[in-house]
Amino acid sequence: MEFINSKDIVELSNPGVVSRQLLNPENSGSERVTITEVHLEVGASQPRHTHDASEQIWYATKGTGKLLLADDQTKEFKAGDVVRFADKDVHGLLNDGDTEFVYVSVTAPPINFGYAYKDKK
Repeated sequence: MEFINSKDIVELSNPGVVSRQLLNPENSGSERVTITEVHLEVGASQPRHTHDASEQIWYATKGTGKLLLADDQTKEFKAGDVVRFADKDVHGLLNDGDTEFVYVSVTAPPINFGYAYKDKK
């Protein structure tokens, strides 16, 4: 068994975005998955990007936003929805709602997302 104390959960952030690293290579021995809880303020976004060798599943728990997809396409994403991105799928998110947007992301195999954020605490 592996227990992760709340004090060992690192928060990575960019303006308007906080990514809580619930289970990642820095606090877990898991070699199969990374789990993050991501919070976006109203108007904040995560730009379109890809992951070459990992898939992601996002579960929206609060708010309404827009998925930013390939070819400048978008799709509504709201609390209760689940989306899966295969390796190399273009994805991002814009919180165009009127409240904080929160989703949980499961990434396999794991990624250390420190490279994508400016601040760490």
